[in-house]
Amino acid sequence: MRGRVMALAAFGGGCAYAGAAYARSDVPCALAEPTPEHDKTVWPRRSACLGPHFITDAAEACAPAVVNLTVSMTAFGGALVGRSSGSGFILDKDGVILTNLHVVAEAIGRRKNGGVTVALQDGRTFEGRVLSYDSASDLAVVKVDTKSPLPTLKLGNSRTLRVGEWVVALGSPLHLQNSVTAGIVSCVERKGTEIGLQGSTRMDYIQTDAAINQGNSGGPLVNLSGEVIGINNMKALAADGVSFAIPIDTAKKVVNQLLTKGRVSRPYIGMKMLELNEGIASQLMDRDPTFPPVSAGVLVPQVLPGSPAERGGLRAGDIIVEFGGQKVTSIRQILDTLDDEAGKIYEVKVVRAKGQSVALKIQSEEASPSM
Repeated sequence: MRGRVMALAAFGGGCAYAGAAYARSDVPCALAEPTPEHDKTVWPRRSACLGPHFITDAAEACAPAVVNLTVSMTAFGGALVGRSSGSGFILDKDGVILTNLHVVAEAIGRRKNGGVTVALQDGRTFEGRVLSYDSASDLAVVKVDTKSPLPTLKLGNSRTLRVGEWVVALGSPLHLQNSVTAGIVSCVERKGTEIGLQGSTRMDYIQTDAAINQGNSGGPLVNLSGEVIGINNMKALAADGVSFAIPIDTAKKVVNQLLTKGRVSRPYIGMKMLELNEGIASQLMDRDPTFPPVSAGVLVPQVLPGSPAERGGLRAGDIIVEFGGQKVTSIRQILDTLDDEAGKIYEVKVVRAKGQSVALKIQSEEASPSM
């Protein structure tokens, strides 16, 4: 698969995190109960040990709904020049499959046979077609026609992930179907801009050290309960154990719009944002006596000319403390409030130099596809 940017390769990485699952009761564990040196308010009363099959159980539960996707690559004139392969998983028993866009990009627009060969773990194969896709998130929906219900995966919640949780990767690396690897969650909100993805300010990624290789893209990242919490997306070429997955909470919103509208619309405000914490705010106050006396919020270093933010009265240097009627301390809270619907009017409270509080109203508009 083609690398998406710089030293990143978008051939995906499968992984899963160990959620709230615990070991079997027959597995002994010396720390099954709190000991005096452990805080009883946080130490689990159930066994924190994992049995010998904790990865096996998650993998076996998910494997039937994980698919291998093969796309024929043709040159001008229709001559077959090769095949590309990736992974995906079944969302709906009627044959709706989620994968990465770069896995099936060569099949977009094909009418004859749909262009995508879908293989299940049990040996069944189907001809699929790309139903809809979203370039910004690198997600695509593939549809196959089936007379009998297909196995599906349950979607989990990526928002509750914690660094250090176990992850299990499922997919078809190097055309090797039904492969499983495991690791941990290395970072829960790795921003697209941090890994060199320009224009990806809205996208956060799950970073994991689960082994991934070409062909894993589009496969599920599941927790130990067998719930999908991410979609394997890419890895760093210059390092081992540094790969990234699209959070399932992000994918849910994208897929919902793709299935209902056939495309994804995103609201646009037109401002750059910097998340403040007590340490950063204190440092800025030391540098500038007029800096607002705040301990948290979202600083706006730039407002784009002609944007909804500028029309609504937002200025560079403002600190957003409330957005849409909700107190905010993070950029993610603002993005979640914006959601995916353009045209809404948001009440915004900002703090300016010397502590001046100002109430604004900003109406979002739909972002252009190039944003």
